[in-house]
Amino acid sequence: MPPVEPSPNLWVGELSHLGLQITEFRSRARHHSLFVTERCSSNCLMCSQPPKDKDDVESLIKRNQELIDLMRPAPEYLTITGGEPTLLGDRLFLLIDQLKTSLPDTELHMLTNGRTFAWPEYTQQFAAVGHPNLCLGVPLYSDCAGDHDHIVQAKGAFHQTVAGLHQAARNGIRVEIRVVLHRLTIPRLTKLVEYIYRNLSFVEHVALMGLEYVGYTPRNIGELWIDPYDYQAELERAVKLLAMRGMTVSIYNHQLCVLAPTLWPYAQKSISDWKNLYLPECEKCSALDECGGLFTVSRQVDGLRLSLRQEADVR
Repeated sequence: MPPVEPSPNLWVGELSHLGLQITEFRSRARHHSLFVTERCSSNCLMCSQPPKDKDDVESLIKRNQELIDLMRPAPEYLTITGGEPTLLGDRLFLLIDQLKTSLPDTELHMLTNGRTFAWPEYTQQFAAVGHPNLCLGVPLYSDCAGDHDHIVQAKGAFHQTVAGLHQAARNGIRVEIRVVLHRLTIPRLTKLVEYIYRNLSFVEHVALMGLEYVGYTPRNIGELWIDPYDYQAELERAVKLLAMRGMTVSIYNHQLCVLAPTLWPYAQKSISDWKNLYLPECEKCSALDECGGLFTVSRQVDGLRLSLRQEADVR
């Protein structure tokens, strides 16, 4: 009898007070994440994972610690996400230390609103863990404090985030800035990238990201929606301002067919494979292999896009 080939998928199940949780680790996939909490200190208008105020830290820490030890072969990239990971407190340091020991060569990306890093003592403790391949992904939505605070629905968030970015840099923590593009961020996008260049030039990457129609976005779509076709001039100006000054900039979550050809070199295939979609029309495109495609939820947006454009034309 021939030997049984090991499955490329690893399933981990746990029964807790939160219910049965099933986690999949696919060794051949490129995108992997550790979901560490549903709690968050912000409440963004377009949050793809709406926060819940429940104590889930202990349960999720236990699950993630077990999962880390089972990740073989080691993934090339791993994202820590939530919720807001820093709400784990000292438990986050233990988790990152375990990742440093068990998966030392894995590139670790932590998505955080950056606000907790405004406290120097916390940032020093975080840096002291000494993970060699860790980068923070921090959202910044405007150069204007009031606009940023409105988008994240948290007063004072802008100043905390900017202070957190500086504290991270001061302690040698790598940082990426993320900007989700929608009707509230596009008008000041050029001013925002100018602000980033003049005040946050230490960041190693700026990601300009398309809107995902999930989570809070559907209920706030009237306030957020702008067709990507209609902000190409602002996007191109922002990308060029950063690129010509030597800053690394990328465009995420956009199809090549909605981007000006001059922006194609900056477009990345950024959508996780498990929520990535190509339409039947895409099969005929000569640029299919280079295009990042759409989110699977984009099927719901086509009719919405048409109705919103018709409403705009009426107005």
